[in-house]
Amino acid sequence: MTRTEENYIKTIFHLGGNQSQLISTNAIAEQMQTKPSSVTDMAKKLTEKNLLNYIRYQGVSLTDLGIKTALSIIRKHRLWEVFLVKKLDFTWDEVHEVAEQLEHIKSEKLIDKIDELLDFPKYDPHGDPIPSKNGDFQERDKQLLSELKTGNQGICVGVKDTSATFLKFLDKNNIALGNSIQVIEKEDFDMSMRVKVEGRNLQLSNQVSTNLYVKVLESN
Repeated sequence: MTRTEENYIKTIFHLGGNQSQLISTNAIAEQMQTKPSSVTDMAKKLTEKNLLNYIRYQGVSLTDLGIKTALSIIRKHRLWEVFLVKKLDFTWDEVHEVAEQLEHIKSEKLIDKIDELLDFPKYDPHGDPIPSKNGDFQERDKQLLSELKTGNQGICVGVKDTSATFLKFLDKNNIALGNSIQVIEKEDFDMSMRVKVEGRNLQLSNQVSTNLYVKVLESN
């Protein structure tokens, strides 16, 4: 597979292509920042390779082989992110772009060795699950911070927005995975919220709270 073909497979998976539902070519084009006609051409190529099911005017879905391929690419990407942070002291806002390049390395032995070196991590630096070699992965029980009610408390377990600008914002405000976050007050006007993060009071916009995942703690 070419790098472009792998990027298509991964994108379709992230759009929900691991389900039976069809993903429209327009949705893929928007995500890939390309023309719908280019997506259609690629869909036909990937269908010939038994990676996609393509239905004209309706969309595409991944075959079993396509899902397996997508999970392999995602596994490599997320393991590289962990490696860059844990072993090379990259920050979490630096790793995505580098991992985008490294995920296309073909050596399965290399990836298996990195997995072993890192003691088989379950999650990447952004809180996303890392598929095993067999394609199994463990989703966290999580919800968006914006969905919590006043008085609710949770542990930050992931980010929806992995852009460098958002991650730098979190660093600037000392918000990290593993932090305890309690909702003190929510504004009806703009859905912003006042929260307590590890004992510190912060005001967060709705844009921020809709991009933070938390595992809600049961109240006593």
